[in-house]
Amino acid sequence: MDNLEIASMKASDINHVLRHIYETLIENQDGALADYIPELAKVDPDSFGISIATNNGKLFSIGDVETTFTIQSISKAINYCIALELLGKKAVLERVGVEPSGDRFNAIEFDPRTLRPYNPMVNAGAITIAALLYDHLGSEAYEYILDRFSLAAGRQLKLDEGVYRSELSTGHRNRAIGHLLLSTQAIEEPVDAALDLYFRQCSISVSATDLAVIGATLANLGQNPVTGKQVFDMTAVRNTLSVMFTCGMYDYSGNWAHDVGLPAKSGVGGGILGIVNRQLGIGTFSPRLDFNGNSVRGIASFKILSDEFGLHTFDPTNRGSGLVAHFFDH
Repeated sequence: MDNLEIASMKASDINHVLRHIYETLIENQDGALADYIPELAKVDPDSFGISIATNNGKLFSIGDVETTFTIQSISKAINYCIALELLGKKAVLERVGVEPSGDRFNAIEFDPRTLRPYNPMVNAGAITIAALLYDHLGSEAYEYILDRFSLAAGRQLKLDEGVYRSELSTGHRNRAIGHLLLSTQAIEEPVDAALDLYFRQCSISVSATDLAVIGATLANLGQNPVTGKQVFDMTAVRNTLSVMFTCGMYDYSGNWAHDVGLPAKSGVGGGILGIVNRQLGIGTFSPRLDFNGNSVRGIASFKILSDEFGLHTFDPTNRGSGLVAHFFDH
């Protein structure tokens, strides 16, 4: 699609593209549910939805976009943004790095030079961020972050109690990570409170539409384009998007940057949150995961969207900006 084709687009064309993606991928049953968290093994494996929110509040969607699922590791990006805002970049970087780890997201391993987690998108880094937020906010930490997540989504979100209890009872590896962080003085007591906050943040219930609006809020310099409320600090957003671009898709992050070219974060609940800076938020939901823990249909959806509309950050034709200026903003 070149710029002349963009100029001739009709209002129905974006929905046509979404329908094409949906119909192309709906029969793809590759991947498996994240059954190591018992409650996640109970979800409908065939659910599939794609939602797009613009930086002026328009929504486009298809499929199961209002079906709720737990945000899981996508929460890591939002919490990192909150921590940067509340504590400052210097204080956060003293505890958590920003380099891709090259290890599994739940690896019990730190940077050997600093004895700190590699980045905030792996479990060790996210648990450290949760500990920092608990140190700063105390017993009000969970309600605070739930409120910020809700402001970003433009509606009141809530905890999935069943998933939270399931994570609480089976999260032994994360407990091991937490205590190792304590032993290296990356975090301080109370470690159990930090872990509880981490389990709770991962168990917040969202939909694909919620992810799209959260993405649009980040794309819109921290202001929710639907409600008009300023949710995040602009500098914190910039630094968060940078880490999402390099570290947000588990061990697929390099391929994602190469093939899709957008800041993004995935979660083992089946969601993917993607951002086209200053333009769009994109949310997908499909719970069958690949080996890396990313949604199979979600990745495929983003690849098609990126190629079809020229959304890759380094697209030489800059078709994405032309599309948004012509279609999404009118």
